[in-house]
Amino acid sequence: MRRSILALMFAVTILARTDAAEQPNILWLTSEDHGPEMGCYGDELAVTPNVDALASKGMLFDLAWSCAPVCAPARTTIITGMYPPSIGGQHMRSMVSLPDHVQFYPWYLKQAGYYTTNNSKQDYNVRKQNQGWDVSSNKAHYRNRGKGQPFFAIFNVTISHESKIRRRPHEKVLDPAKVRVPAYHPDNAESRQDWAQYYDIVSQADAMAGQRLAELDKSGLSEDTIVFYYGDHGSGMSRSKRWPYNSGLSVPMVVYFPKKWKHLAPKEYKAGGTSDRLVNFVDLAPTVLSLAGVKPPEHMQGHAFAGKFQQKKPDYMFGFRDRMDERYDFIRTVTDGRYHYIRNFNPHFIYGQYVAYNFVTPSTAAWKRDYLAGKLNDAQSAYWKLKPTEELYDLQADPDEVNNLVDSQVHQKILAELRGALYQWCAEIRDVGFLPEGEIHSRSAGMSPFEMGHDGELYPFARIFAAADRATHRDEQSLSAMVEYLADDDSAVRYWGAVGLLNRGAVAYENHADSLRDCLKDKSPYVQIAGAYALAKYGKGDDVRAATDHLLTLTAWTEERPVFVSLTALNAVDKLDGKASHALDQIKTLPRKNGASPDGRYNGYVNQVLGKVIEDLEE
Repeated sequence: MRRSILALMFAVTILARTDAAEQPNILWLTSEDHGPEMGCYGDELAVTPNVDALASKGMLFDLAWSCAPVCAPARTTIITGMYPPSIGGQHMRSMVSLPDHVQFYPWYLKQAGYYTTNNSKQDYNVRKQNQGWDVSSNKAHYRNRGKGQPFFAIFNVTISHESKIRRRPHEKVLDPAKVRVPAYHPDNAESRQDWAQYYDIVSQADAMAGQRLAELDKSGLSEDTIVFYYGDHGSGMSRSKRWPYNSGLSVPMVVYFPKKWKHLAPKEYKAGGTSDRLVNFVDLAPTVLSLAGVKPPEHMQGHAFAGKFQQKKPDYMFGFRDRMDERYDFIRTVTDGRYHYIRNFNPHFIYGQYVAYNFVTPSTAAWKRDYLAGKLNDAQSAYWKLKPTEELYDLQADPDEVNNLVDSQVHQKILAELRGALYQWCAEIRDVGFLPEGEIHSRSAGMSPFEMGHDGELYPFARIFAAADRATHRDEQSLSAMVEYLADDDSAVRYWGAVGLLNRGAVAYENHADSLRDCLKDKSPYVQIAGAYALAKYGKGDDVRAATDHLLTLTAWTEERPVFVSLTALNAVDKLDGKASHALDQIKTLPRKNGASPDGRYNGYVNQVLGKVIEDLEE
């Protein structure tokens, strides 16, 4: 009841302050899985006349980022105006709850009198009963609004999606011989074909944007409507989509303000101009509210870059990667527009983990094939090797991000600056990603992860972060600290202690085998998994068999065991290089779906890892 009263009061306040005649129409044209490979961004191979024309009369943002290099977390960022790691929505289809005071941005627009339509995807990682859309479907359209009512409308196209890169047969338009193969990709037939096909589907996305712009013009609404065009993250190619390199995070962002609404434009707005402002997806919700005359609520974490409430330019943009489909990883990243710092909190995983959906793409499979055949140089091989703890790239000198500057003496100042900015951001947003995914859910019982993350007793962030930071370096001097972490009262600190031993490999087993064995008796299944993983991978004799068998006991998804435990354990078993072969028959009998999960798609995630484990053991 209290929530309803507050919502009503807020709505009345908004409506009292706005007048439909003074509110612009706002149109968002979005396309999936493509970066700034467009003519207006200087790409000579792109055939994108419609977005190019929009840019010629509007403004192009040179430095726009998605936050996340995959769709659902990126879309979650936009709809909430909050960083998913602050609300527990960073993992694919995590479907966490939001606190009562957090509404999706269309709700605020609707209260302000807007007709809100979404055509057509939602696919958020959070649950919300009232999403704020008047219509959200593949038939949603602004033409169905009330007379004189301002509209906010999204039209999203999927023609440029990753799945279209691999569709065969394909009627070639761009000659594969003309594409530029990035330095990290092997120059083979599959890479060239997929890159050429990518350009073709970006051209198709541009044509579909042109149809919507023509429709707007025909309706006589062009001069009453502010238009945005952007992609949801980088290309669907490997090391772009799912990876928080600039190639995975950088997106096209073009905005047009008709004469009537130029007073709402960014201060630097100039027809046909460009902006060097750092624009992050977390900025979109507060910006659209600002354009509508609605003051962005305080819980939103972005910066409005246009409208009545536009804010000063931020100094940095932040990005993240966590579980993508069936594979866990944990990365945080920051850029100042020139330099890009990446912090890997799971350096014990290789970059190119097997993600079933990604490996269907011909160039991905060919990349792994050529690596195994020893045909690749260092830059091309890095994707299939363990990650460094830190990465730093000069985006001007090295746009493909293959020259890691972490050890460069002349870059130590910028390294320290960006590292400090990233760490401060993690603390400010109370990043809950430093908990295993299952613990985000269990510690949040009866509340939202956001509320849990701001409870110092439930989530002692500083202590957990300090353990994670130290654990994910590979210095042998910190081995004793990892053992000390294993005695901590907080299961997350103990987890990072176990990860720290795992991350240091054979030397940890040689010096602290007893501590790793003790992990198998820990109350936390995630401590058990990390310790067993280390024992099985780097141990000797009976330890290997005992640890492998212990992992196998944790792989079964049951009513009593959360899906997160099963998925985490299966990921560990899959990385043991055949050491579980003695249990192949047992593995084949594991349940493929059972128990509870946040979303039905977890069935697929478990099946995908389980299937890969069986396939590898049968070879």
